[in-house]
Amino acid sequence: MKFTKVRLAAVLLTLLMIVGCSKKEERKIETSAQSHAGNLDVYNHCPMMGNAVKSDVQQLNVLKNRYNFPSENDFNRSITLEKIIQRGEDSRRWSSSQAAEIVGYVYDVKPGGVETCNCKTKDVLLRDTHIELVLNPMKTSEAERVVIEVTPRIRKLMNDNNIDWSTRAIRDSYLGRWVKVQGWMFFDTEHEDEAENTKPGRARNWRGTAWEIHPVTSIEVVQRPKRPA
Repeated sequence: MKFTKVRLAAVLLTLLMIVGCSKKEERKIETSAQSHAGNLDVYNHCPMMGNAVKSDVQQLNVLKNRYNFPSENDFNRSITLEKIIQRGEDSRRWSSSQAAEIVGYVYDVKPGGVETCNCKTKDVLLRDTHIELVLNPMKTSEAERVVIEVTPRIRKLMNDNNIDWSTRAIRDSYLGRWVKVQGWMFFDTEHEDEAENTKPGRARNWRGTAWEIHPVTSIEVVQRPKRPA
């Protein structure tokens, strides 16, 4: 499969974060990005499906490894961190074809595991960056955390535009700060048995929900939001 929005889309994100753009200017830059499309369907000798054997895992890996940047029409503007973490069975709450923009507090940043989506590489630069967001920095139990992930392909697109999205750089820049992030919604069925919303009360649960933003396509530091008391 081929995706059309690539390298120069990262420039768009940079401009939006630093100087801001009008919608007209944004569309103009996106058009330019499309005309300079590249192909990362195979990256570091690893295809979109990774090296998974089972077809269902291959399909999950293709979603994880998307490297097209969402357009305005892709965003479900009703999605918030509050609604993602809201208790209750949530496997069909959203769609993996939707993009989201949410605000949260960065509780943790660390390298992702050795996974089939990245062909089980042990190279940290070629693995996902695992970021955990919470609604309240004073409430950080595992059941309150939402996982978002930066992927190697998106990291490369950023790096091509002199934006360092290595795990170390992301940790240094965003840990302990409030951020606004954008990216694709993704329901990670491999972890639904370890999430409070789908398997409530299990001792081994380490996350609030199996829903993620994966891949993340934009990160921006923001002020702490004002929430109802």
